[in-house]
Amino acid sequence: MPETTDRPAPRRSASRRPAPRRREDHAGGAGSLLDDPERHPLRPGGAVCELGRVVVLAPHPDDESLGCGGLLALLADAGRPAHVVVVTDGTKSHDSPTWPPSRLRTLRETEAQQAVGHLGHERRVEFLRHPDCGLPAEGTPAFEAAADRLQALLADLRPDTLVVPWRRDPHCDHVATWALARARRDPAVRWLEYPVWAWTDADAAPLAHEAAAWRLDVSSVLDRKRRAVAAHRSQTTHLIDDDPNGFVLRPDVLAHFERPWELFLDPTE
Repeated sequence: MPETTDRPAPRRSASRRPAPRRREDHAGGAGSLLDDPERHPLRPGGAVCELGRVVVLAPHPDDESLGCGGLLALLADAGRPAHVVVVTDGTKSHDSPTWPPSRLRTLRETEAQQAVGHLGHERRVEFLRHPDCGLPAEGTPAFEAAADRLQALLADLRPDTLVVPWRRDPHCDHVATWALARARRDPAVRWLEYPVWAWTDADAAPLAHEAAAWRLDVSSVLDRKRRAVAAHRSQTTHLIDDDPNGFVLRPDVLAHFERPWELFLDPTE
């Protein structure tokens, strides 16, 4: 069941990653930009040079590799600086006696560092360590403080382009990450959005009046992207084997991120 911002968040094994719908059901709503995505313009890998300095916001460790791994690798090949900011600690994926939250957080941060290293940006990862499924609600003092903290970090990183999760990506932390960035948006910085879980939920898919979609050719760096995704072993294997309900990325979900292109959204509203 996809997570929403007005319901309490259950364990991530149930809601951190929404249960995928059947292939014939998802991303097929009227006006969906994820319906027949290969109709969208395909830009060559060299187009990343137009983005300048890039910062990718990842709600959890691994979202950067799934949604933007090819982009990050192409930026590295072009000699363009990029940073990843991981917003939450990702510790709701498992309820494990041998991997309590503090140990799991360390593991997931190590995995993210290895993944981003595979993509050519070693030691360019920042961890905000907000609790998984626990980002503050808009309109609260805690939200304002979190937005201020993110704004200060972005001022140090000085991006020309900020890449954030799709605004309705169906997980509470993806929506909240978008909201935190939007609350202090710098109009001088280009803004791009990327889908992760919207690929599995037709109701969350971006619509034609909301954004212009385009694809980035990542075929030349696809092997490196695969290595980056695989570096997140806690999410792609049964490394943590003492939680029968622990989260593992399913092959049908991973298939969305093994294509030779990545999809990005230029918001129009």
